[in-house]
Amino acid sequence: MAVAPGQYRFGPRNGRLLLRTGRQGMAGALGHDLTLEVTSWSAEVEVGSAPAAVRVEAQVDLDSLTVVEGRGGATPLTPANRRDIATNARKALDVARFPEAVFAATGIDPSAPAVEGTLTLHGRSAPQRLDVEEAAPGRYRARATVVQSRFGITPYSAMFGALRVRDDVAFEVEVDLDA
Repeated sequence: MAVAPGQYRFGPRNGRLLLRTGRQGMAGALGHDLTLEVTSWSAEVEVGSAPAAVRVEAQVDLDSLTVVEGRGGATPLTPANRRDIATNARKALDVARFPEAVFAATGIDPSAPAVEGTLTLHGRSAPQRLDVEEAAPGRYRARATVVQSRFGITPYSAMFGALRVRDDVAFEVEVDLDA
């Protein structure tokens, strides 16, 4: 997986950033496994001539979450459900106080390949690893799992905790170098 040296800028025009949540609890079957899309984000990647010479910085506007899909559940998602879910996600993330998540690379593991870095979310910073793969020629996908409680976020729950969003959230960003 070789990317030509240079500077690359990504965002919704040439990439997609998705979050996938799961459900748990005694009433988990009533809820939905969700796919949310972040519609406002940017990333800058600078690739040097050496394999480990990569700089990555990304900013994510957490107020731009939209519900793309809900799988499972007792009933299909309605437009009102989608709005409520997005509102609840913003409350859980406390976007009024913490409107942005930031990722900055601290190193590259070209043998994996993976990007090691620091994720700042909900006012806390912690190490985060992004596993990277070439999805197609010129298209790259990075995946990670973010554990909400690690950043002081209490996952959404309803029905006195009988329906809960799982603590781990799957993160995926796909970018197109040619777009």
